[in-house]
Amino acid sequence: MAKTRSMHIVVGSACLLLAQAFTPLLSAAAELIDLSGKAAAFVTLRSRDNFSSEYRYDVTVRNNSADLFIADSLIIVLDRITNIGGQDRENLTGESLLNRMEIIGQDGTTEDGRPFFRVPQGSGPDLTPNSESLPVTVRIRNRDYVAVFTPSFRVMGQKREAPKQKSPAAAAAAAAAPNKATTDKLIQLLIKKGLITPQEAQSLSQP
Repeated sequence: MAKTRSMHIVVGSACLLLAQAFTPLLSAAAELIDLSGKAAAFVTLRSRDNFSSEYRYDVTVRNNSADLFIADSLIIVLDRITNIGGQDRENLTGESLLNRMEIIGQDGTTEDGRPFFRVPQGSGPDLTPNSESLPVTVRIRNRDYVAVFTPSFRVMGQKREAPKQKSPAAAAAAAAAPNKATTDKLIQLLIKKGLITPQEAQSLSQP
């Protein structure tokens, strides 16, 4: 009895640790925005293992907009899989073809149950306009040995907000600050040399 209770505690603790490990990934994906229309995923088939019916793809993200996207926020979501006829569900059962595939090495799952992969960060902090990311390796195992299928991805991430422009008044004040400091030093030098009195210096310091 005690042994059974100990096993329950171990299993429960393991489940809790797994939940804590995957929660940040789920919450991170939930905070991202859909970049469809601004960023596109390009899919290249790299290899195919006929024995295990496993397909290996390289997927890159291209920034087609004028915005900057934060590089380490980008993910690709495996949105659907279509057959040779362009359908994403089985004819007889209506089941999603995506559910019939085994996705290997995914980084997490979105709130609607779709697998996602993190895009590797390049040399810079952002994916700049008209640039392309490093490739993500995606492995899909076809349980039903369908002859031809096509994976489709959408891109999610965060846009880099442009720095706020200073108001004209703030810009003028910032430019005037060094000039005032220089003037004050000159006045102190004139007082020290006895060329002007402190009263005269006070009148000079007033705007």
